[in-house]
Amino acid sequence: MACILERAALAACLALAVAAPASAQLQAGPGTWSANQTWATDTTNGGALTGYYYWPSTAPALGGKRALVLVLHGCAQTAANDVISSTSDAGYNWKAAADQYGAVILAPNATGNLYGAHCWDWAATNRSRSYGHNAVLLDLINRFVSNPQYAIDPKQIYVAGLSSGGAKTMVLGCVAPDIFAGIGINAGPAPTVSTSQISMVPSGTTSSSVASSCTSWAGSNASHFSTQVAGVIWGTNDYTVAQAYGPLNAAAMRQVYGGTYTKAATVAVPTGGNNVPYLDANGKLRTSEITVTGMGHAWPAGTGGQNSNYVDATKVNYPAFVMDFWFRNNLRVARAAPPSMSSCSASVSGSTITVNGAATDTAGAIGSYRVVLDGPSPVDDSAAGSGASFSKAYAARADGYYSGTVTATNSTTGLTSTACTISQFLVGTAPALQAPSGLAVGARTANSIALSWNASNGATGYNLYRNGARVNGTPLASTNYTDGGLAAATSYTYQVSAVNNSVESAKSTGVTASTTSGFVCTTTTASNYAHVTAGRAYNSGGYALANGSNQNMGLNNTFYTTTLAQTSAGYYIIGNCP
Repeated sequence: MACILERAALAACLALAVAAPASAQLQAGPGTWSANQTWATDTTNGGALTGYYYWPSTAPALGGKRALVLVLHGCAQTAANDVISSTSDAGYNWKAAADQYGAVILAPNATGNLYGAHCWDWAATNRSRSYGHNAVLLDLINRFVSNPQYAIDPKQIYVAGLSSGGAKTMVLGCVAPDIFAGIGINAGPAPTVSTSQISMVPSGTTSSSVASSCTSWAGSNASHFSTQVAGVIWGTNDYTVAQAYGPLNAAAMRQVYGGTYTKAATVAVPTGGNNVPYLDANGKLRTSEITVTGMGHAWPAGTGGQNSNYVDATKVNYPAFVMDFWFRNNLRVARAAPPSMSSCSASVSGSTITVNGAATDTAGAIGSYRVVLDGPSPVDDSAAGSGASFSKAYAARADGYYSGTVTATNSTTGLTSTACTISQFLVGTAPALQAPSGLAVGARTANSIALSWNASNGATGYNLYRNGARVNGTPLASTNYTDGGLAAATSYTYQVSAVNNSVESAKSTGVTASTTSGFVCTTTTASNYAHVTAGRAYNSGGYALANGSNQNMGLNNTFYTTTLAQTSAGYYIIGNCP
């Protein structure tokens, strides 16, 4: 059972702070979960903190730096078996969200195996940052933030967890509000109660009492609550942790954050449930309360996630939801607009290409321009210039067709503009027009076939040929075409050529495709006798056999009922349409 157990508190007095990251060039990660790691030693609970991390290959979504998310499993769970992706499922389903936002995910295992159930020490009365799981988890975060290769933004650090991990999430959010910009509490009890009080809220435990404790744990860091956000989620069928803890914890965090709040309109949650958002006096979304219909004591992973051992893949995708909530409502990251390319062009003199570009940026000066040219002598220059505009020459380019892009980056914000496109141009003598490559067949119907192909350098249009005859009257401007008015269930061979004014290339290698039959499958459920009488089956030695497939349906009488699917004219199979 994903229960939540307690560890007696020990004395400790030192504080832990997260170091600021050194400046570094943003690196792409491997896009896979790491092997099992060994991190800090837990001098309170025993053993060393172990676990996994996910370093995405995608770019960060906010501020040009990566977010860091600490994910805490529940009791009777482990990071390897339940949180990270495996060959059979996606665990808690964090990979897709990490890829979308370019965030690093940490999935540690609870040290000490508290009470034989791998619980986090959420109920320990010692709330020092240097005690027990607080110490090793904050040390883990510091390891990643202080390592420049991960490019972690200290203003984008979050924590979420289930059950004991959910309660520990709230503990960390209270103990270190300077570290955590957002928290996600999943089915966690208030961390002011004991482990024997998780199934019901004890008398005297209120949002006010919990808020008072939370504020006191923060100590001198309490001012950072003004920029923290909190999400809480629980299931309507959770009978392990009292459902009343959900709204109580959310209300407590609002009181910790201070000020007045407005309850916004309730929003329906995919797969069933409701989300109740609360806005502060400035109109900022600060807390979210999700009630998931029909979910028990579990982490809602969404489609593809694990669907066992307190993980539910049939409900809302919480990683996707909470990441969106954190990123949209982060109050610590300045949301500067990226630079904007105002112009770019290329000119040719002999074998030299000169590229020009200009950009504007409301956040400051342009730190660098990047020029990418595709052609016989390609260019990828990330230091083409800086400032409001630039001009740079690239000599000794081979003859042929080129095209390219220019982007601008602000070195302070790390944000990059959308690409400015340089249309195709020619250096030197035009090469012979080549036949397009990559001719491929797309969607087919009973009377049409879709085709596509790769662009051919120097082409101003294309001709498509069906069985040797040209399909189009004038050259096609695009590299795709749907050929219509065809006969059903008929095979056709296609080729394509490139055109430039009166010059036409050779035809490409041909591809063959067939239209579909146009037959619509239908099903009929009836007695075997009725099927035989209607001609969908025939009698053989007292048995009914489906026409076409000859599948045995059982005795030919009115007492046997069979569903037959007609998949083509005169052809039936037992069962539904494929």
